[in-house]
Amino acid sequence: MEKIKVIVGLSGGIDSSISAVLLKEKGYDVVGVFMEIFDERDKKFLDFKNACYGPEEKDIEDIEKICKILNIPFHIIDLKKEYKKIVLQYFKDEYLKGRTPNPCVVCNRFLKFDMLLKKVFSLGINFNYFATGHYARVEYDKRRGRYILKKGIDTEKDQSYFLFLLTQEQLSKIIFPLGNYTKEMVRKIAKDYGLPLLDKKESQDFISGDRFFLFEKNRKEGFIVDKNGNILGKHKGIIYYTIGQRRGLGISTGKPLYVVEINGEENKIVVGEENDLYKKGLIVENVNFVSIERLKKEMKVEVKIRYKHSPAKAIIRPIDESRVEVIFEKNQKAPTPGQAAVFYIKDKLIGGGFISSVF
Repeated sequence: MEKIKVIVGLSGGIDSSISAVLLKEKGYDVVGVFMEIFDERDKKFLDFKNACYGPEEKDIEDIEKICKILNIPFHIIDLKKEYKKIVLQYFKDEYLKGRTPNPCVVCNRFLKFDMLLKKVFSLGINFNYFATGHYARVEYDKRRGRYILKKGIDTEKDQSYFLFLLTQEQLSKIIFPLGNYTKEMVRKIAKDYGLPLLDKKESQDFISGDRFFLFEKNRKEGFIVDKNGNILGKHKGIIYYTIGQRRGLGISTGKPLYVVEINGEENKIVVGEENDLYKKGLIVENVNFVSIERLKKEMKVEVKIRYKHSPAKAIIRPIDESRVEVIFEKNQKAPTPGQAAVFYIKDKLIGGGFISSVF
């Protein structure tokens, strides 16, 4: 009987490597793939801390060692052009609109779980499933006839937040081997296998270094104003600011001031006091529902407005096919246009979208 073939997205880190280990232990035919995205011409702008977008030589070396230990084949898949066109361009466009982007969500939906797989298939590598080192779970709900996405059991490491844009078709072909594991369990397996990754630091950011090299001539100065439009100073470009920021404003009024709004159209930074950061509700756009087909009426959920945000009780109401209104039970601090708002009921991810406005 022919084995089920699973390709594993390897990053050079411990989580994706242990995913390959677990799949091989279960008897799958495992093939490692690495998504090559870094343009070496950008090297001079970046430092060498671990980040998603950065030099890849060390990661490739580590993957080759792991694949040799596990005795599995390994392929490097070139997606540099696609990454620049989709992820980096999205990142740039959002900042220029005065929004704070979430590149991981876009990368997962359109590159890692889409273009990568198409390119692998085009190279003649047939497979049944795709696996990654995400801490999340996929289950099939027979009653609804839908694949559902759940949080990983390790609440500190759960990464379902970054996966809310995945489609039913994508979820039907995905395996998350680490969904039922904690980080400590993963480290123990790595130690037992003698994998050379225990001291390797995890990726902490999208880009380490001068991410603003992407903007070249788009560093346009403008005014910093208060809520009434009074000019308090000048900013060096809206790309350098985010909602909730306090440091680096370059103005002094005798009381702490925070960025409460970024007006991309007028090139203005609006500042206010800390209590001005707390908002009752959101409008969320480009919503993708996962565990339900669509939102027909209001629903009680918990909402995460940042990856490390503690889920907040709220009601979501449909506005139209692609937008919902979110009303929080308690006002939330610094919800930020451009960031993802993801809806949960207990450990089940209902859906999510991007914050378009706050009130």
